[in-house]
Amino acid sequence: MKIVARIHTDFPTKFGIPRQSGIVDALKAFILFEPEYRNPDALRGLDGFSHIWLIWQFSEGIRDTWSPTVRPPRLGGNMRMGVFATRSPFRPNPIGLSSVRLERMDLHTPDGPILYVSGADMMDGTPIYDIKPYLPYADSHPEASEGFAHAVHDADLKVDIPSEWLEKIPPERRAALCGVLAHDPRPSYQNDPMRIYGMAFAGLEIKFRVNNGILTVCDVSTQA
Repeated sequence: MKIVARIHTDFPTKFGIPRQSGIVDALKAFILFEPEYRNPDALRGLDGFSHIWLIWQFSEGIRDTWSPTVRPPRLGGNMRMGVFATRSPFRPNPIGLSSVRLERMDLHTPDGPILYVSGADMMDGTPIYDIKPYLPYADSHPEASEGFAHAVHDADLKVDIPSEWLEKIPPERRAALCGVLAHDPRPSYQNDPMRIYGMAFAGLEIKFRVNNGILTVCDVSTQA
């Protein structure tokens, strides 16, 4: 399979990336095509769709072996499920699937066509294999059952960012960061109220702790 594009997001590492696409709509990203695919004709008609599917590579999850079962983090990391019943990155083929909102397109730039999207759940630089339009009449199934995932819906955390740290976060990034933190980036098996976690986001190092359903940011610094 050929890499046709790469997505650029505010996440230089895996920690903190939303566990599913679309749950933090305030997250913005853009897609740059590889030189071979920088042809505006390949995107003709795409601007008529509000959402698109991205088929991409778990570039940080490539392994020579595979396991028929995995430990989903949302089940506490101590219960095994079949790999094909999960969205774990550790798969026989490290392929991801995400639905994102297509905000706009710029077809004529020095770097070729650029797609601007929101709601992506990918690390910066993630390779994209294909892009397809999202079709509500075929792709939306409101009556679908959720399997074991239904039992692990978590209430959003309350996010507290004291003013001394809030002013260090660019205003255009605040809503996205709050959305990411509210969905609790920690592994679900870690619940130490005294532990301080660190997350890289948009060129910043965000440190926080969680206690009684409240996530408090305790430091914001510029990444070296």
